[in-house]
Amino acid sequence: MGIALEPIELPDWAWERAEVRQALRARDIGAVFRSVQRYAGASQARIATAAGMTQARVNEIINGRREVSRLDVYERIADGLHMPDDARHLLGLAASHEKRSGGVAFDLAAFPEVVRVYATQNSAAQEIQQQAREVRELDILAVRGLGLIGLNDSLLRARLPREQGGRGLRVRVALLDPDSPHLAQRAAEIGESAESLAGGVRLAEARLRELADTCEISVWRYRMLPTWRLIRMDSTLFVGAFDAGWEGHESATYKVMETPHGPLFRGFRRMFEAVIDSSERMV
Repeated sequence: MGIALEPIELPDWAWERAEVRQALRARDIGAVFRSVQRYAGASQARIATAAGMTQARVNEIINGRREVSRLDVYERIADGLHMPDDARHLLGLAASHEKRSGGVAFDLAAFPEVVRVYATQNSAAQEIQQQAREVRELDILAVRGLGLIGLNDSLLRARLPREQGGRGLRVRVALLDPDSPHLAQRAAEIGESAESLAGGVRLAEARLRELADTCEISVWRYRMLPTWRLIRMDSTLFVGAFDAGWEGHESATYKVMETPHGPLFRGFRRMFEAVIDSSERMV
């Protein structure tokens, strides 16, 4: 009689951690098991039960005295840890095609950069704020940025250092030029006056200037019709879109993580750098 598997459920965000994804790509099961201990609070005995192994074997793997090499063992571990399809793909396994709670309606295994899709920015707010706690580089591409970083109760402002000499952080914010003809076009698209929208941009600039003593911050004005709303925090990117009739925070939001060969993260980062290069610095 085989060992009855009792899958371990990790939080979805745990599979998206950079060190977990690196361990999967390297097929470092010892590191994967250590992450399971850390993020799921699972004991070696619990992992052994889920993966159909003995506790002694799990101990050897965790401590680097044994490696996993057989495909059927990788499959058993993936099933026992209830890996989402994108994690299975990084490990070199086929997708399970099972829908996970809170997941998306298509197979992410073919798109390993896209690790989560949220219906709106608000749905991603907790994840974005959690990611911001340890960030070293923060890039934002927005229209006026008040909801993201410009106001005291905005999404990211509370996560930034509040005192001089706080943790090292580089912040770059690109906002729509309030004197650009594209601002009037954008205002018309969302049913707002150009004066109101321009005032919001100037208010955001003034509030961001207040952060100059707490972190390395620069604010730029770009002159083009807004298309993408970006929040990049180190190697993680949250992407939404602007369109006629909806604000960026109302857009579906994609969480994209940097991978060795993926084009999305690299492309969006390159686009942001191009925007900065063609913009006027205000702060």
